[in-house]
Amino acid sequence: MATDYDAPRKTEEDLSEDSIQELQTRRSDKSSGVVDEDETEAAEGFELPGADLSGEELSVRVLPRQDDEFTCSSCFLVHHRSQLASEKGGRLICTECAA
Repeated sequence: MATDYDAPRKTEEDLSEDSIQELQTRRSDKSSGVVDEDETEAAEGFELPGADLSGEELSVRVLPRQDDEFTCSSCFLVHHRSQLASEKGGRLICTECAA
């Protein structure tokens, strides 16, 4: 949205008057809150450019958990031992989940 920085600025009083006038016009217009469009139909017709990834093949090398890593029992993410916050009853908790 373009902004005209040379236009005179409105004061708080002007803004409140505008909003009261807008509310009064909305109150008289009963059909302004009614929406006839179905959200699922609108979403089905919308497609992002380059979103078709059916021909793509992803290859990721998965490494097993290392000796200096642990799996947080709260978020189930693998972290380095330096991020170990506590070990309560055999449960390993990372610093992010402990906070």
